[in-house]
Amino acid sequence: MTQTTVPAGYMQDSNGRLVPENLVSDIDKARNELVQEIVGKAHALSTLITQFKGQSMDDIEAFVELSAEKYDAKMGGKKGNLTLMSFDGRFKIQRSISERIVFDERLQVAKELIDQCIHKWVDGSNDNIRALVEHAFQTDKQGKINVSRIFGLMRLDIKDEDWVQAMAAIKDSIQVAGSKAYIRIYERVGNSDDYRPVVLDIAQA
Repeated sequence: MTQTTVPAGYMQDSNGRLVPENLVSDIDKARNELVQEIVGKAHALSTLITQFKGQSMDDIEAFVELSAEKYDAKMGGKKGNLTLMSFDGRFKIQRSISERIVFDERLQVAKELIDQCIHKWVDGSNDNIRALVEHAFQTDKQGKINVSRIFGLMRLDIKDEDWVQAMAAIKDSIQVAGSKAYIRIYERVGNSDDYRPVVLDIAQA
């Protein structure tokens, strides 16, 4: 919906129409004010969390570089998961880097090779393997392949030459489309070995 300037004395409804304020009930006005107030605070909090994450990531990376200097080591980029602990072990911070994996057209080549394997095998396990393969190559509502299912096929110990070729095609088709960094903060529960997360997700707070 295009944001328009609402003239004084009017309110804009959900269909974009201008309604004179005197025709809007008091409870509708009060509800609107409450929603606008909470959303405004949420936007401000979201900005603070974004800034906190960015600054924390930079601080962690700077500390990693500082630690590397102690051993005359050169760090190669920001990849890598790590955990930082407070001296007393009460707090720990985990930084993790998750890579987004996609497959290029060679995945379809692999699917054809796998189908050839299934057709030529006469073993009774064909139906089970076919079901496993079809499940692995299913796409979600966004048309994306489930990476873990494809990797599950690669873990099968099948010696057939066409199957081995198919697994090579899958491996070659793997592309890293990007990565996302996560930071998680934990606090020890009493004197136990358990840690609970410091909740930054409003839905779980």
